[in-house]
Amino acid sequence: MTEPLSSAAAHAPLSYEQAGVRYDLIDPLKVAAQRAAAATATQLSAHGMTEVSASRGESAYVVDAGPFYLASIVECLGSKALVADEMRRLTGRSHYAAIAQDTIAMAVNDLVTVGATPLVVQAYWAAGGSDWFADAERAHELVRGWQAACERCSVAWGGGETPALAGIVEAGRIDLAAACTGIVRPKSRLSLGDALGPGDAIVLLASSGIHANGLSLARRLAERLPQGYLTEVAPGLLYGEALLAPTLLYAPVTEALAAAGVPVHYAANTTGHGWRKLLRHPKPLGYRVHTLPPVPPVLEFIARAAGHHAAEAYGTLNMGAGFALFVPGHEAERCAAVARATGVAAWVAGRVEPGPKRLVIEPLDVVYEADALALR
Repeated sequence: MTEPLSSAAAHAPLSYEQAGVRYDLIDPLKVAAQRAAAATATQLSAHGMTEVSASRGESAYVVDAGPFYLASIVECLGSKALVADEMRRLTGRSHYAAIAQDTIAMAVNDLVTVGATPLVVQAYWAAGGSDWFADAERAHELVRGWQAACERCSVAWGGGETPALAGIVEAGRIDLAAACTGIVRPKSRLSLGDALGPGDAIVLLASSGIHANGLSLARRLAERLPQGYLTEVAPGLLYGEALLAPTLLYAPVTEALAAAGVPVHYAANTTGHGWRKLLRHPKPLGYRVHTLPPVPPVLEFIARAAGHHAAEAYGTLNMGAGFALFVPGHEAERCAAVARATGVAAWVAGRVEPGPKRLVIEPLDVVYEADALALR
């Protein structure tokens, strides 16, 4: 991650903001919504429950139901389906089984950050018209992939909604989302960062590629490439195919850690904001990374072709680390071993230090200060 790619034409660097994603506009609305939502928490008392206020601003919302906690989340896929549609046009191959897994991963991978076991997933498939469902192969792949991802996470598919929204969703397109409900039992599994502190280790779990974050940038970049999605990012690996590698599901890892008795003090799903998500907890702590996972070829290609230096690349994309676990230092190696036993590569990558709050990625000489992430 040194010099940008010397592209075929001397294009200016392409930032995530230029691709149409401005967190400085999006994040303030999220913060305002959180504050308004917090005012509704008193409604739970009528049902003998209370909210876990520390879950406000985290990846999933948690309710104290007495003998256990309930957690819930809703997430959308974003624009990755547009890549699948274009690759279908170019190659004739449907990728909707993988797209289904991506959608479930967006919800489940957020849910498990709080220590929850996923119980039920609900589907939201909003098409631009009824004709979308006439493609039997594509529709079958969506169903098959959705079921397979549920089974991989040991979660029930409860139902869903399949509206045809002509005039809202573009014709020939589909907007995919998933909601997930889970249980934290025993309650000691709750991982909202209460125990997070200096001496904890940072264990990073591998990503399979871009996952479902940064696709606005990736799609804009495709427009610049002479061969578009058919550009090779590695021998025999097309750009479009590499982008469509399905997002890894991390629920099997977190469940295995619970079964092994490895305590998780905190967890972060490195989707939007890339590695800056390691700064998510509000405590004034420092995070020092000394070991980097290998960067998948497609992410290395995007960073180079878009003219990103390390700070922008790692602050936008997952760069090979799809999930971060913060565990007691003496449990770090066992945590990584348990993750690897589920088939997910893992690295003991860093440590938590006393403040000030910042993330230092030593091998890259990159520092993100506290104000690099504003989600609360």
